[in-house]
Amino acid sequence: MSSSKEFQTILDTAVACVQMAEQTYNVVYNNAAASSQQRTRRYIYRNREEANQRLVQDYFAENATYQGYYFRRRFRMFKGLFERIVEDVTRECSFFQQRYNAKGTLGFTPLQKCTAALRQLAYGIPPDALDESFRMSARIPRDSLHFFYKTVIQFYGPKYLRKLTRNDILQLQAHHASVHGFPGMVGSLDCLNWAWENCPTTYHGQFTRDDHGHPTVILEAVASQDMWIWHAFFGSPGSINDINVLNRSPIFNNIYDGSAPNSSFQVRGMPYKYGYNLVDGIYPEYAVFV
Repeated sequence: MSSSKEFQTILDTAVACVQMAEQTYNVVYNNAAASSQQRTRRYIYRNREEANQRLVQDYFAENATYQGYYFRRRFRMFKGLFERIVEDVTRECSFFQQRYNAKGTLGFTPLQKCTAALRQLAYGIPPDALDESFRMSARIPRDSLHFFYKTVIQFYGPKYLRKLTRNDILQLQAHHASVHGFPGMVGSLDCLNWAWENCPTTYHGQFTRDDHGHPTVILEAVASQDMWIWHAFFGSPGSINDINVLNRSPIFNNIYDGSAPNSSFQVRGMPYKYGYNLVDGIYPEYAVFV
């Protein structure tokens, strides 16, 4: 009799466990179904045509709302230069060309895409921050930035991102000798600490120096009189000085490996092997520095 009761107890326990498992499965399944319904993306009508009209009226119309100083501050360049870049990247990259999508809706204009890319570069903002003002989902500004810098490098790189040639050096030396009185000079080398406002807290110590008090990224550059930046080395942490940046910089790599163009010159009959850069007192006494 006792064994019969024990068997019944075990059977009741097994049935209760099966019922509990069934209830748990139903709860999990229902929650998953509800969660799946909640994750369904809802279509948002952003009215991109109105956003484009507002952008044109603000910056590109004949009597634009924001002109001169405001355009220069927000785009980091003059209006004519920006319009030229828009024309070039639109011609070179199909992404910036205005097209119809699969639903027959006309896409964003080249002005909208290039402006979205420039705003991210100028202000360091994330792509989804442009949704309210430009009526763009995060994907469009992100893709615009990617294709913008890719197209700019491919199209402008061979002309503006190349190294100096012998002819370039002769023109630079002739200009500096006649205008500034420095024969043999090819440029002025210096570093700039660029404030990194959105620096992650983890990197504050690496990118902060006492004399600045906030995170910075160092830009080492040399530019000619016509604003051609023929050397730029960007990205070194702001905690280091100009000497450390120079040790990391590739500016003189072609001299080390012997591939540098001839930059020799003469002053009062005295030959010099290398052209030089003007620098401040922190730099070492190299033949290429004055």
